[in-house]
Amino acid sequence: MCKHALTVASAFAILVAALPAEDKPEDPSKRAAITQQEAGPDYAIQGEYEGEHQTDEGKKRIGVQVVALGEGKFHAVAYPGGLPGAGFSGDEKIEADGTLADGKAVFETDKGRGVVADGKLSIQNLDGDALGTLEKTVRKSPTLGKKPPKDAVVLFDGSSAENFQGGKLTEDGLLQPGATSKQKFQDFTLHVEFLLSFMPQAQGQARSNSGVYMQGRYEVQILDSFGLEGKHNECGGIYSVKDPDVNMCLPPLQWQTYDIDFTAARYDESGKKLKNARMTVKHNGVVIHHDVEVPKATTAAPVQEGPEPGPIYIQDHGNPLRFRNIWLLPRTDAAAE
Repeated sequence: MCKHALTVASAFAILVAALPAEDKPEDPSKRAAITQQEAGPDYAIQGEYEGEHQTDEGKKRIGVQVVALGEGKFHAVAYPGGLPGAGFSGDEKIEADGTLADGKAVFETDKGRGVVADGKLSIQNLDGDALGTLEKTVRKSPTLGKKPPKDAVVLFDGSSAENFQGGKLTEDGLLQPGATSKQKFQDFTLHVEFLLSFMPQAQGQARSNSGVYMQGRYEVQILDSFGLEGKHNECGGIYSVKDPDVNMCLPPLQWQTYDIDFTAARYDESGKKLKNARMTVKHNGVVIHHDVEVPKATTAAPVQEGPEPGPIYIQDHGNPLRFRNIWLLPRTDAAAE
């Protein structure tokens, strides 16, 4: 780029920075809808589709996740056998990009095309012959709305945020991120329900980012990673430690669940660590981590490792997520002792 162009660009940046907040251009990557009414037409296309299609070996079941990227652009991921956690065979996925025109999103590959409209995804070959029609589905976690057992500690039931430091409620009685439980815990089973905001033009860690920390030390990441690979820094990952076994992230604006069995690290009387912390995590009812050893406090943990009990911490990354039905059942783990 020429020196003059750099000078103009720098001058424009300075001018924008000097504008009053209400006059500055909106950053599209920061746009976030927290209700389906706010989400716009792309949200009606985004989602999960499943059904059968004709192949050379006969009819086969398939699942497809369609991810909105903003301004009528989409990415689709097809899973032979069914959706993740619901039949996906683990074979190679098929991916394609698409655009919206006249109320339809069209995806092209070297093997055929897909057309999404009116809650259906039509699969066609290169000649335009129909190979199958998939129906849009809205999956719900089997633990959604799960009631706390008799001996559970109810951290949030929608009535108030008094059990959290920094706890703030929305007008409709939901908990916002940036909250730390006043009570501290050792071993427990935790249930939490969360809703991701719809941020189609954001990417990576900027897309509805949060996390829930066991003892303020060990994070299970929260992120809109619908349709992504499923990495340690995506939804369900034990941050900086382990990828989830399955990417069970549902589309944003659908309520999701974590059910986490946590066993704290063990220390001797001198403070020397004898055993690492461990956890089993279910995301939307599917086991994504089974008895995983967590050898250290995860990245950006607000509480250092130690023998003391710690809080439940819900991270605030500046994105408008929502939380509800948070409870914890303390337990004594004789085997860990």
